[in-house]
Amino acid sequence: MPPECTARPITVGPTHHFFGYYGICPWNASGTHLLCLESGFHDRPPTSSDAAIVGLVDLATGKFEPLAETRAWNLQQGCMLHWMPTAPDRLIAYNDRQGDRFVAVVLDIHSGRKRVLPRPISGLSHDGRTALSLNYARLKSLRPVVGYAGLPDLFADQPHPTDDGVYVMDMETGEAEVSVSYQQVFEYLDRPAAMAEHNMWFNHTVFNRDDSRFCFLSRWNTRVGTIAQTHMLTAGLDGGDLHVLLQDGASHFDWRTPSQILVWSDPELGPHYCLIDERTGERKIVGKGALTRNGHCSFTQDGVWMLTDTGPDEHHQRTLLLWNMLEERQVVLGCFHSPPQFSGEIRCDLHPRWSRDEKRVCFDSIHEGTRQVYVVDVAEILGTR
Repeated sequence: MPPECTARPITVGPTHHFFGYYGICPWNASGTHLLCLESGFHDRPPTSSDAAIVGLVDLATGKFEPLAETRAWNLQQGCMLHWMPTAPDRLIAYNDRQGDRFVAVVLDIHSGRKRVLPRPISGLSHDGRTALSLNYARLKSLRPVVGYAGLPDLFADQPHPTDDGVYVMDMETGEAEVSVSYQQVFEYLDRPAAMAEHNMWFNHTVFNRDDSRFCFLSRWNTRVGTIAQTHMLTAGLDGGDLHVLLQDGASHFDWRTPSQILVWSDPELGPHYCLIDERTGERKIVGKGALTRNGHCSFTQDGVWMLTDTGPDEHHQRTLLLWNMLEERQVVLGCFHSPPQFSGEIRCDLHPRWSRDEKRVCFDSIHEGTRQVYVVDVAEILGTR
């Protein structure tokens, strides 16, 4: 039986459905519903006038229930949908554009009550009390694939502004301030001459397992849509104790423990997954000779299993797979066709995500003609049935 047969669609066309990024759980606490976006198109980047529908899929019936609209979204990361850890059957959070700013909205799906926070979410703590936030207008101008259309970057004329960077926001009060600024990182890196005149941007902000620190990528380029150099850094929530884990080549990553982080990197040793302990500096290559392609990695809570994917191979196939960290064993869950015309800003990475009970994974794919959400049962593989 082809491995694709293990994947079942939970959404259907002709409209398109997707969740967006990886490492975020779309399932509610009861495991009965799954968050996703609905769009009438997926063959171009959204413009400032395009809205996507935030909704819930009833996993028993397959029915999509619209909840809200957002105008702060892209095809790669969606609108950074989250179930709020404080009430993961009732409260959701998502980014939106209101007036002259991007915001985060906390919605009670039962009452319809909304609470608007002054900044968009780029990362949410495990307890739901704190968010990390980025300037999505800056991302749109420098790294369009993960930015939002509709607003200008107020710091566009500053390569490394002091008043912009990674913000930390209180999810209850909405109070937010810059934790790590572009200028701070520029100075920490000893003001590299190559970066002096080129705009920096930050991306992929992720809390560690105990919410005491976060990791992020600092990048700059000489041409929009490209990346000249990527620094991988960690910091405390107050912006102190800044560490550089990798000087270049870092891509997708996830925290395995409060101090260990797995990252796809491409340094002098060649491309591979590398497990780094930020406290000791210890490094270990993971899956040498087996995991040979970049992917969007995330761990089970015990850190034993890693879920990841790959980009399209020469036959335009994307692979979904598991890796056992203790046994150093790979399990391929499926290979899914990715039409070559869907590339760049409109590509459809699988972006796999764990269910809360870690018995299922879901992913976005276009292998059946429309962009939809699929689920694979992995309970038997993990021994959790």
